[in-house]
Amino acid sequence: MAEADRRSGAEPGARASGTGAATRRDRLLRLGAPQVAATALTATVALYMTLVAFGNITDFGTNQQFVQHVLSMDTTFEDPDLMWRAVESPALQNAAYVAVIVWETLAALVLLAATWFWLSGLRRQAYERARAASTVGLVMVLLLFGAGFLAIGGEWFAMWQSSDWNGLDAAFRNVALAALTLLVVHLPGVRRSGTEET
Repeated sequence: MAEADRRSGAEPGARASGTGAATRRDRLLRLGAPQVAATALTATVALYMTLVAFGNITDFGTNQQFVQHVLSMDTTFEDPDLMWRAVESPALQNAAYVAVIVWETLAALVLLAATWFWLSGLRRQAYERARAASTVGLVMVLLLFGAGFLAIGGEWFAMWQSSDWNGLDAAFRNVALAALTLLVVHLPGVRRSGTEET
């Protein structure tokens, strides 16, 4: 050790104290890395989707009413030119609601797996599997709330006309969160090593 210190021009023993400071600095750099942001955001969406799916499974009736009213279009302006779109069959309404719950549950599971892959990747500095899983789960969320609620529910079934059963604001928030997370997951910096300095 003393020989190594002499070769580096450092005082004997100075290397050990400098190593501690460098380690702390490296840890701070890792905490500020884009990969950590991607991990935190993916975990947030995973938690949210898990709670949404859990709530719909354990409190089936509350959002069942929401789906029934949206599909039957009974709280819209009831414009005759639009009402032919209404789905009034309880069996079809319930099938649509169950399909939503299944989709939410699958998205939650994929995002939970993605969170685990991110956490593992932070230790090994390997992020491809985490990025791929996050992308699948986040696109599932975008399809559910973007295509499902904003487009189909909001426009096709005219949910925007309802003052009682209008879920457009909540759907837009979910789309925004998933889209932001997807952007962070695919930032160029996320592909680099968590300890790389620029």
